[in-house]
Amino acid sequence: MGILDCIGNTPLVALEEMNPCPQVQILVKLEGSNPGGSVKDRIAYYMIKDAEEAGIIKKGDTILEATSGNTGIGLAMVGAAKGYKVKLVMPECVSFERRKILEAFGAELVLSPGQEGTDGAIKLAHRILEESSNGYFMPNQFDNPSNIRAHYETTGREIIQQTGGDIDVFVAGMGTTGTLMGAGRRLKEFNPRIHIVGVEPFLGHRVQGLKNMKESIVPKIFDSSFPDEKINVCDDDAFDTTRKLALQEGIFAGMSSGAAVSGALRIAERIGKGRIVVILPDRGDRYLSTALFTSVCGKCPP
Repeated sequence: MGILDCIGNTPLVALEEMNPCPQVQILVKLEGSNPGGSVKDRIAYYMIKDAEEAGIIKKGDTILEATSGNTGIGLAMVGAAKGYKVKLVMPECVSFERRKILEAFGAELVLSPGQEGTDGAIKLAHRILEESSNGYFMPNQFDNPSNIRAHYETTGREIIQQTGGDIDVFVAGMGTTGTLMGAGRRLKEFNPRIHIVGVEPFLGHRVQGLKNMKESIVPKIFDSSFPDEKINVCDDDAFDTTRKLALQEGIFAGMSSGAAVSGALRIAERIGKGRIVVILPDRGDRYLSTALFTSVCGKCPP
């Protein structure tokens, strides 16, 4: 067994202290338990595996991708395990920890202007590809069907197995939307009555890893007609919920996890009875250099 065989089969645990509704069970899937520390390990593995099987990538090629961090870490891990060089374009404003993890895996980093966000990184990565396409393979997570397939074949299947299919609501944050689309579709096929909810930050947000589709390049893999509902979560609620996960549940997660749980808590109060499954994309250790966990007052921006 190699390190890539350890991707997936992450724990599903119940929130016990934060849940205000005793007749609603909120289960969170701890994607930070993946070997690279996030849900993006799944898609990194699938995008490279599928490209290899299709003959699109070959030994000696360099993986080139735009990322806010987690997909880059997954690709750097997969690249190291498979012998590929990795070059990543990311906004200069992403957390320091993400950069150091990528460097530890041997990835080459190219930083784009922070004020341009992930969209700026995407544009710069495509410019690099256009200027010198020889020897580069760009997975393009935002447009790659393997992103959806990874979650359809693994995340969604695992949730059904772990719950026995007894689910009323599925909640996932909206970034590339691969988790929402892939796992959501697997769940819908199993039971069309499962309510699929996407969590989206407000315009001008600071939640790393998520997108507001009105101000961002919309991923081609996203079908806006698919989710049954979309919930907007503000930064303060996302960050406060992230801190509470650590303090009240002992779950050390990242800020996009807080956003997803914040949305799930609102749904729990509304439905009054049932079972909600929420994706927690990563761990909190990649945000220690931000004010997310260091602010005493809890009101300073990360």
